[in-house]
Amino acid sequence: MTDDAALPTSGALPTLDELLATARVVALPMVTRFRGIEVRAAMLLEGPEGWTEFSPFAEYDDEEASAWLAAAIDFGWSAPPPALRDRIPVNATVPAVDPDSVRVVLERFPGCRTAKVKVAGGDETLSTDVARARAVREALGPEGRIRVDANGGWNVDEAEHAIHALAPFDLEYVEQPCPSIDELAEIRLRTKYMGIPIAADESVRRVSDPLAVAEAGAADLLVIKAQPLGGIHRALRIIERAGLPVVVSSALDTSIGLAMGAHLAASVPNLDFDCGLGTASLLAADVTRAPLLPEDGSIAVRRVVPDPELLDRYAADEAHTDWWLERLGRAYAVLTAGPAAE
Repeated sequence: MTDDAALPTSGALPTLDELLATARVVALPMVTRFRGIEVRAAMLLEGPEGWTEFSPFAEYDDEEASAWLAAAIDFGWSAPPPALRDRIPVNATVPAVDPDSVRVVLERFPGCRTAKVKVAGGDETLSTDVARARAVREALGPEGRIRVDANGGWNVDEAEHAIHALAPFDLEYVEQPCPSIDELAEIRLRTKYMGIPIAADESVRRVSDPLAVAEAGAADLLVIKAQPLGGIHRALRIIERAGLPVVVSSALDTSIGLAMGAHLAASVPNLDFDCGLGTASLLAADVTRAPLLPEDGSIAVRRVVPDPELLDRYAADEAHTDWWLERLGRAYAVLTAGPAAE
């Protein structure tokens, strides 16, 4: 991670020893299997501005993880921008569950008027995706909003077929239907007449140039996540330069990471879409006794302080803790090896 724009905006970069001094690793069980995992691991750090989170997924390499570390340092060692709102409207997230379980899932997101439905799972069929979307529409009623997220699981022809099949449920947008920017541009052209916007997620947060998708005209809106993009301040610069509407979302964070996302959303001038920041509802446990759970369809913009007893209860075992501590050191080495550190 050599982009100096991702480094903290004020003061010197903390030393690795400073980071290690407060590092706590937790393993939180999930309510249901999501994104292929049943336990969410995260590292929590305390900086002068408060607690922050470093939680790249296990399969991410050190280069990619360094952006998440930059975000953790940004939130823990730099004051966030001024908040323009004190609550953030959020969407419900419906994993790849059986359609009969949809109402149970939605009950975990009280007051949410929007649902994001996961589709295109590796062992899922389009008919199951359609049945799940139908169940969500029936549960939300005609005034509810439905967006679907394929996580790049379709090729262009599959995406075109699937969007046609899902269109009767009045989609707000389709998120990352195809993996590449070129494919997104193609499916956007093919389905433009349908009036269903195309959103980019992985094509923003998992590429070397997060602005490339906007410059290619491959998306109508961007899904922005603070941790993968190097923090609140860098994400705001990307939003400003992209010039597209955005949805602020999470990366299945603890409530501490969600607080980072909420502060980002609070500082976005135009927030036209409900945000994907209600995902604490997918966790069976959290690190605080006051988690950022949806209330009346929104979450508060506030810092979160972990509870010491919960940190102990859900502490990762020694082997996993050592793995995360070593990973922190490697990500820090990448972060500090670029031109900004020279």
